[in-house]
Amino acid sequence: MEDEKSFSDICGGRLALRRRYYSPYCREFGLSSARLSLCSLTAVTCAVWLAAYGLFTLCENSMVLSATIFITILGLLGYLHFVKIDQETLLIIDSLGIQMTSSYASGKESTTFIEMDKVKDIIINEAIYMQKVIYYLCILLKEPGKPHEISQVVPVFQSAKPRLDCLIEVYRSCQEVLAHQKATATSL
Repeated sequence: MEDEKSFSDICGGRLALRRRYYSPYCREFGLSSARLSLCSLTAVTCAVWLAAYGLFTLCENSMVLSATIFITILGLLGYLHFVKIDQETLLIIDSLGIQMTSSYASGKESTTFIEMDKVKDIIINEAIYMQKVIYYLCILLKEPGKPHEISQVVPVFQSAKPRLDCLIEVYRSCQEVLAHQKATATSL
């Protein structure tokens, strides 16, 4: 089963939450943010190039224009490849673990996998960000050898920064999978 729902991020931007239920114990959540706007990209590029042309007319050195074009292109490629994340995905499978994938605007993907026996819980935490309280979903990892202690907190959906209503939907579904996993682990 698959469905898609629209939410907002902490700045009011549009997010799309795509939910896929492969089985009762395997679920995937994908958060997609707005694509890069061609209009804003063109406006910024034109502003930088006009400023460079202004410098060129003052100093009459063509290296200013060449360097500006070169730096603008490198900056754009760097932004698309290392910064702009189009989609973040969380895949939870009760018997295996949790996989988090970030898909960049350039097509590059970054994947992290956490084995289920290392997961203590999934919670919604709060933080202060730019003079306001925001909420974020995070995975609590067990301390090896000390199962009642937390070794690490791994935030999920770091780039999208969804609001609380979106996080609650993902949290409830993840808790259902974790509850089944804990029940099967204790019965063995």
